[in-house]
Formats: sequence, C-alpha cells, structure tokens
Amino acid sequence: MVSCCTNAETDNSSLQVTGHPTYGLPWGQDRLVPLFLATLAVRQQRRTITFSSALEMLNTFGMQQGGSQYRRLIGAFQRIFGATIFFGSDMQLEKAAVVHHARFNFMSEARIWYSRDPGQQNLPGDCQNMIVLSEEFYREIQSHPIPADLEAAKALSSSPAVLDLYMWLSYRCFAARGEERVPLFGDFGLVNQLGSATYARPRKFRERLDRWLDLVRMMWPECPAFISPDGRAIIVKRAYAIRPAGSKHVCA
Repeated sequence: MVSCCTNAETDNSSLQVTGHPTYGLPWGQDRLVPLFLATLAVRQQRRTITFSSALEMLNTFGMQQGGSQYRRLIGAFQRIFGATIFFGSDMQLEKAAVVHHARFNFMSEARIWYSRDPGQQNLPGDCQNMIVLSEEFYREIQSHPIPADLEAAKALSSSPAVLDLYMWLSYRCFAARGEERVPLFGDFGLVNQLGSATYARPRKFRERLDRWLDLVRMMWPECPAFISPDGRAIIVKRAYAIRPAGSKHVCA
C-alpha cells in the first residue's frame, strides 16, 4: 500500500481482475469458494488445507447435491484458481509521483479429485483434495479474520449481490470505530466497492440498496446500517455479524 500522505494532490486507484484464458472470469456463486477456503484455513490453522470431497463444500454452504451443482463447483474452482487480482495506485505529490502496483492470487497450488458421483463421501485410497493458499491470502486470513454468520452465507448464496453487501457490512461494521459514513458514489463509494456498475444511476441504486438491506436484516436483524437521510451515503456502526449463541461462522 502507498503510505498515507496528507499533501497528495491526486490519487488514482484501480482494481482489475484477470481471468484464465480457458476458464474465464469468476462470477456469481464463485465467490463461495474463497469463503470456503478461508473457513477451512481458520479451522485447520494451516496454509495447506484438505477436504474429503466436493460434497463437503456443497453441504457447508447448503448447495443442492446434484450433478449440475457439482459441475458448477468444478468450474468455480477453476475460475478462482486461474484469476489474478491487480491493484494499482498512482499518487501525485507536490514534488514527486508515487506508483504502486500489486498482484494477488487466492491459491498457489490445487489438487482436486473429481468423482463422477457427486454424493461420494470419501475418495478412494490416499486421493485427498488438497489446496495450498497463496501466502498473501493466508496471511490476510490470519491477520484480519472477519467473522460472518455461516447460515447467512448459505441463505444468501443464490443472491450474489446481497451476499457481497452482507460480507462488506460484516467487514465494515466489525472494523468501525464508531458511526461511519461511506459515500454511495464516487471513486471510493459503495457502488465501486461492490462493483455494481449496472446500478450507477443514483436513484436506481438507492432503491436496489434499500431492498438488499432488507434481505440482509432478515439474516442479521441487528445490522446497524442504513441509508443516510440525504441519500448520498450508507451509515454503519461497530457490530458483529454473527449470532452470539454458538452459531457457526465463516471468516473472510
């Protein structure tokens, strides 16, 4: 990251996701794969994680156990593995320009056995699914785990935009030091953070965001987020997005 400088005149930041030429870009429910990997990394406390079968992931997130979902899961792993995230920041100071670029991948190695039977509980012999997380991803999981309710992730898995908002709120409310105001629009606004370019028109996005918040509150009734009276920002306060009484949770 570029160090914070109070005398910055311009600051242009960008994020780009590049997909594998064969598998393409991650999309839709593919976002469940990093959640699954982060959850296993927290539970197993190691960078190299293992799981018995694809059925384990289907069960973890309440996905239907069928051939189509199984094939969809295979494709999701391939797209996530092949994706590279690029961060860039160009900052013009009074006397010099600072350019900083970074590259990020979720996994550095994957060995996944795909059985023709999606209901197979265990693979034969020593055929164990194994994934090595990238150093950057594992370090982020260990250093900044963000609690989120697993049951909510299950319920929202078929609505990717709402799941994105729920995970974003889980992070922002967990990290908030008090009441904080996040603009809806602009370079660092919620629209850009969620990648919701389709709803770039202010009124349409506010209407959609209001419906998304209603769905989030069905999973998290105490969610302290609301659209500001002037309609230009979302207001968040410090809170935990997990049920206090022994609920399962994921860490993203």
